[in-house]
Amino acid sequence: MSERLQILIPESLAARLRKAAQRAGTTRSALVRDAIERALDEYGGTDDPVSALGELDAPTADIERMIEEIEDGRS
Repeated sequence: MSERLQILIPESLAARLRKAAQRAGTTRSALVRDAIERALDEYGGTDDPVSALGELDAPTADIERMIEEIEDGRS
C-alpha cells in the first residue's frame, strides 16, 4: 500500500529534479523516493531493532564471558 505525500518545492529545484530524472531515465517520484531512502538511512531511520543495535558499534563477546564479567562486577 502506498501513501501519497505532497510537498511544495521552489521552481528551481523542480527544474533540477526534472532534468536529473530525465538523465537517469526514471520518474521524478522514483528519484525522490530514492533520495528519501538514502536520507533516512543516513540518519539511522531503521525500524529494525536488531539492525539498530548493530549500528551502535558496541563491544561484544561470547555470552558466557559476558555473564562472567557481569557477575564479577557484582562482587
